[in-house]
Amino acid sequence: MLQRKSYQAKQVGAHYFEPKGPNAPKWYIVDAKDQVVGRLSTVIARVIMGKHKPTFTRHADAGDFVVVLNAEKIAFTRTKWDKKLYRDHTDYVGGLKTKTARQMLDRAPEEILRRAVWGMTTKSNLARHQMKKLKLIIGDKHEHGAQNPQPLPLAATRRTVASATAKKKSK
Repeated sequence: MLQRKSYQAKQVGAHYFEPKGPNAPKWYIVDAKDQVVGRLSTVIARVIMGKHKPTFTRHADAGDFVVVLNAEKIAFTRTKWDKKLYRDHTDYVGGLKTKTARQMLDRAPEEILRRAVWGMTTKSNLARHQMKKLKLIIGDKHEHGAQNPQPLPLAATRRTVASATAKKKSK
């Protein structure tokens, strides 16, 4: 019985990804305004890891770049703004620092989305490199215009909290 050859991405030179050619990474842009954090971060994690491509290879970087605008206007469902806790440790005895999601939004709003996406990746050197493909922007102006970012395909985007509440009210 003959087997077909399957495609396997390879690391090209010093880069983790193929800098030019048909498998070169693309740039996508996402507006995070009124998007639920968990639903949005699953979409972003799939894109930066390359799972949305047929050429996905687990040990090679086949992902694309993602620019997220309005990172400070994300949404949580229900009471997560006050009940979701972010914990950091200083590595000293009694050095556990705990912040709620509302406090994180005041201090570093982009860190909420960064931690959510990091939680959905594999914890490896490759994943650390792939996280550099995530560009979180506060506001709606970005400096990545030269890369000509395209909006994410509709199949990958999710509904917003505002549209979901409007749909409930109309019923």
